[in-house]
Amino acid sequence: NVMKTNERLAVNYPFNDMDILWDYKKLQFYSFFTFLAGIIAGLIGVGGGMVLGPLMIAMEVNPRVSTSTTATMVLLTSSSVAVIFVMSGLVPWEYALFFFLVCLCGAYIGKTKIDAYVKRTGMASILIGILATIIALATIGCIVNLFMGLASVNWCLAGFNQFCTVSSGSGSDCAARLLEAHDLFPEAQRMFPF
Repeated sequence: NVMKTNERLAVNYPFNDMDILWDYKKLQFYSFFTFLAGIIAGLIGVGGGMVLGPLMIAMEVNPRVSTSTTATMVLLTSSSVAVIFVMSGLVPWEYALFFFLVCLCGAYIGKTKIDAYVKRTGMASILIGILATIIALATIGCIVNLFMGLASVNWCLAGFNQFCTVSSGSGSDCAARLLEAHDLFPEAQRMFPF
C-alpha cells in the first residue's frame, strides 16, 4: 500500500477525502495493533472488532469501510469460537437458537433500516456512534461480570496463585470453593486435570 500511495502521489492522483495516505509510520502503527488484535483474539476470542474498529476510526478510515471491516472481523472471530464450542459439545442449543434469531433480526434491522437512514441523510457518523456504544456496553458488561464473579466467591481471586489443596480443618474456604467450582465443569476437569 505504501508503494501504491507513492506512485499515486507521483502522478497527482485525485484521492478521496477519506483515503488513507499510507507511509511506513502508519504501516508500522497499524501492523502492530493488528498483531495485538490477533493475540487478543486468540487468547480470549475478542480482538478484531474491539481493537481494530476504534483504531480505524482514529486513522480516519471511512466509517462505512470501518464498520464493514469490523463486522467481517467479528464474524470470523465469532465463527471460530462457535466451531470450537460445537466441537467440544459445550453448546446449549436452546440458547444458541434463541440468540441466533435475535442476531439475525438485529442484522436485518441494521442492514435495512440503519443503512437506508445513512444513505438518505448522509450521516455516516451514526455508524461510529453505534460502534462506540457497542464497545462501551461490552466493556461495562465485562467489568460487571468480573465483579459479580468475584463477589460470588467472596472476592477470592485464586486464579493467579498455585492450586491449593484442602486438608481437613485447614479452614481454607477459598480453596474449597475453587475445588467445588471445578467439580461443576466435567469438560474442564477432563481437559485440565489437577
